[in-house]
Order: sequence, then C-alpha cells, then structure tokens
Amino acid sequence: MFRPKLPDVPTLPTMPVVPQQTQASAPFAGRSLAPFAVAVAGVVVVGVVLTALLAAVAVSAVSVAIAAVVLRSLLSGANKR
Repeated sequence: MFRPKLPDVPTLPTMPVVPQQTQASAPFAGRSLAPFAVAVAGVVVVGVVLTALLAAVAVSAVSVAIAAVVLRSLLSGANKR
C-alpha cells in the first residue's frame, strides 16, 4: 500500500543493427602523405638538434664568463698584496 510503483524498464530492440560501411575519400587522391610526414619529421628533428646545440653554447659561454670574472678578481687581489 505504501510502496511506490516504479515504471517498467524499457527493453532494447532485438533486431541486430548492422553499421553501414562508408569509404572515406582521401584528401589527395592517388598521392601518399608519407613523403610530407618524413619531411616534417626531419625539419622538427633538425630544429630540436640545433636548439640543443645553441643552448649548450650559451651555457658554456656563461660558465666561461663566470670563470673569467672569478680569475680576474683573484688576480687583481693578488697584485694588491
């Protein structure tokens, strides 16, 4: 008497649904995109390598400059004594 009445759960259709197969058209008919992908990958790799070399040169230059300043201060302090 005090129990709520729940609605019946709808059942799914029993017919199997077969997906329709559609053939997607290629962006460039008859041409492969592989050479373009290789070229882009090559440019990216060369860019990464050159950036790493530039960073290494910059770090080396900063360390040489710091060493020069330290040596200069040590030598100028030795000449005053």
